[in-house]
Amino acid sequence: MHRYDLVVVGSANADLVVGVERRPAAGETVLGSDLAVHPGGKGANQAVAAARLGARTALLARVGDDDHGRMLREVQRAAGVDTSGVLVGGAPTGVALITVDPSGDNSIVVSPGANARLSPEDVRTAAPLLAAARVVSLQLEIPLETVATAVAAVGPDTRVVLNPSPPAALPAEVLAACDPLVVNEHEARFLLGDDPAARSEDPAAWAASLRSRGPRSVVVTLGAAGALAADDRGAVRVPGVPVAAVDTTGAGDAFTGALGWRLGVGDDLATAVRFAVRVGAAAVTRPGAQQSFPTAEQVAAL
Repeated sequence: MHRYDLVVVGSANADLVVGVERRPAAGETVLGSDLAVHPGGKGANQAVAAARLGARTALLARVGDDDHGRMLREVQRAAGVDTSGVLVGGAPTGVALITVDPSGDNSIVVSPGANARLSPEDVRTAAPLLAAARVVSLQLEIPLETVATAVAAVGPDTRVVLNPSPPAALPAEVLAACDPLVVNEHEARFLLGDDPAARSEDPAAWAASLRSRGPRSVVVTLGAAGALAADDRGAVRVPGVPVAAVDTTGAGDAFTGALGWRLGVGDDLATAVRFAVRVGAAAVTRPGAQQSFPTAEQVAAL
């Protein structure tokens, strides 16, 4: 019944990356390294991360009829992703402008381009693709109405994973479908708003308050400190894996892609998060986003 472990509905971007000694302040100019162009976008990143680990993966996205779009489709196919759901046209391919400092931390500005044209009608047309998935993973670099349409189209036997990035207020019906809602500290505090839990330093408090708003489960990613998984079984803190970070670009997407795959093959939430933490740690040890994503063998070696 399920041809895919994971179907990702989301963005595909060309990442334009410059290394800097430090990120500029307002009104300041700094010199950087030579420009590097890499495949990226949260949706495309998650699809490649899962496929490289061995997942049966498909991507529903939209790119431009341009060099960046052709590059993105080729990289997806090379990773083993089914690209029959990658639509072409409507606007230039989305672009992310990324600066990376010597510690590996990054700042990102995204021009959505064709991602903003991935429509609810595109999702309805792709209904057979969604019906063939054990897990559907989404983010917010595409229109929120498109995300809501995808959530509504998912059948009762398909699990929804949502990373609300960049953060935005979510409709109740979208929150209720999340299993899990995957957030970092910034996203958690945004969604909590003026909730007293937002002032806490305890990720378990954020997760508990977020779960009270409808999600069936919540995962809070904590960077080098690991992650926290919260569902009906309780909250489990998963420690990080010590590594020498080179570039954190795409690490959260590697985590979420790995998480979606392991949930799709039957792992419970805490077990899936433990594996995803290792995948995210492996991803930061090399530069770039998709090119840094590990295979299952590399994760085992870590």
